[in-house]
Amino acid sequence: MKVLYAIQGTGNGHLSRAQEIVPILNKYVDTTVLVSGNQSQIQANFDVNYQKTGLTFLCGKTGKIDLLRTVFKSHPIDFFNEMRSFPIKQFDLVITDFEPVSAWSALMHGVPCIEMSHQAAVIHPNAPKTTAKNRIGEYILNHYCPTKEKIGFHFDQYGANIHTPVIRNSIRTIDAKNLGHYTVYLPAYHDEVLLHFLKQFPVKWEVFSKFTKAKTTHDNVHFYPIDNEGFTRSFANCEGVLCGAGFELPAEALYLQKKLLVIPMIGQYEQQCNAEAAKNMGATMIDGLNLLHHRTINLWLSQGRSIHVDYKDETESIVQNMLNDFEREKRKVTTQLLDEKTTFEKLSVLKYLF
Repeated sequence: MKVLYAIQGTGNGHLSRAQEIVPILNKYVDTTVLVSGNQSQIQANFDVNYQKTGLTFLCGKTGKIDLLRTVFKSHPIDFFNEMRSFPIKQFDLVITDFEPVSAWSALMHGVPCIEMSHQAAVIHPNAPKTTAKNRIGEYILNHYCPTKEKIGFHFDQYGANIHTPVIRNSIRTIDAKNLGHYTVYLPAYHDEVLLHFLKQFPVKWEVFSKFTKAKTTHDNVHFYPIDNEGFTRSFANCEGVLCGAGFELPAEALYLQKKLLVIPMIGQYEQQCNAEAAKNMGATMIDGLNLLHHRTINLWLSQGRSIHVDYKDETESIVQNMLNDFEREKRKVTTQLLDEKTTFEKLSVLKYLF
């Protein structure tokens, strides 16, 4: 069976999850990989067969989505051409991790498509939602990737077809310690903003930033360029994690029983929902880097506790079940079509007899 696995390249979470899913798919099907967008700092450990522009939102430097840059960097005509011209019909099945080119192309050409993503869980009626209304954000989350069949991943199992996070094997097997520092990953904030805020708290901060090209130290705040090995080492040995309200990094912090403080990106509906879900799990949440949250952060540093979760490694069984269900449905449809063809042929013969 030929399968297209399509990955959203915005942020690191989708590619991080793909590191585990692609090798499993390769065991059972002929897998082709498509990635759209290029906002991830993670290098894929698998072959990428198609790189597309897709659609993406760009963050600024003060915790917000940069709408102006997003508009200027968007290429709607390119997206439409990619969607229309992609050779989608050569595949028996499309599996999309919130990737729009593949999903819309599959819909346009009638190719079976299953969404397997975190976003599929966020829109589930039972999943935690932010109380702040964001109709545009809700609309985008519900229509960005048009599929009927959805398999979701979230911090907890909020309903049918929602599973706990895919934790990378490198994290499951790591020798985690507590060396007392705090690891920071907030790509929506510039270094100057982070330095001005973090230096007020007398702990060791290890900040990994896309704006940093070489290691620099300012008193208790240490800046590092984004490097997977260096970040993983800092993350595994930290006391707590301060990060955005994405999904994979907070999930891995919960798995390693680290203290967790999340800051959702301003105006980003999905992250605001994630922050509510993380708070329900026991994490601390603030809505921005400002002095209003000074006391909350001090309490988190001095009294915050690690959170115990049970995230079993079920990724392979999830993928197997999905492929088996698809094969069963495919056989059922094929049998039904054959029965209809046989019935039609019998009726055609009877017409000549009578």
